[in-house]
Amino acid sequence: MKPQLENLVQTPIPTKHGEFILHYYSNTIDDKEHVALVKGDVAGKEHVPVRIHSECFTGDVLGSRRCDCGEQLDMALQIIDKAGFGILIYLRQEGRGIGLLKKLQAYNLQDQGMDTVDANIHLGHLADEREYNIAALMLENLNVKSIELITNNPKKIEELKKLGINVAGRIPVESVAHDDNVGYLKTKAKKMAHMLFESKKD
Repeated sequence: MKPQLENLVQTPIPTKHGEFILHYYSNTIDDKEHVALVKGDVAGKEHVPVRIHSECFTGDVLGSRRCDCGEQLDMALQIIDKAGFGILIYLRQEGRGIGLLKKLQAYNLQDQGMDTVDANIHLGHLADEREYNIAALMLENLNVKSIELITNNPKKIEELKKLGINVAGRIPVESVAHDDNVGYLKTKAKKMAHMLFESKKD
């Protein structure tokens, strides 16, 4: 049976980055509450700025400095607001897909000397277990022709292309590194091929 996705509710959400329409989706894949924040008219449009953001309770809500997630979320909304149209898809796949409990356990392992990749593997998980099939279905539902993906992660671009999404380009979203997250960011660049510190290379 083909996976089903339904756009159940759309409601205006005013933010510091302007007004968006929040789309609430139900689905038969994982039964989680995924949403899309949409600015402007995106139906039938090309080169739509899109951020696919995976939930990070500690970074997005609490402002944790252990990662760059909260900063990326804010920067993506700024980019979309400046463009005048775009989409932020918020996927409920905490901790690169391993869940909040395991992510917090991984934090403790990192404090003992492991990096973010080794900590996930030590807990019996892959370095990154996120999936983007629901995001692809949401983009199809919103009827965008092509997107400019707001990301530093080449794997995310590859996965979306495999799912039939026309990724026409990439928009970098690199926050300023600081003492609390520079090791985390270096690991993402070295072990996960994230396009970070590009401007600092010779």
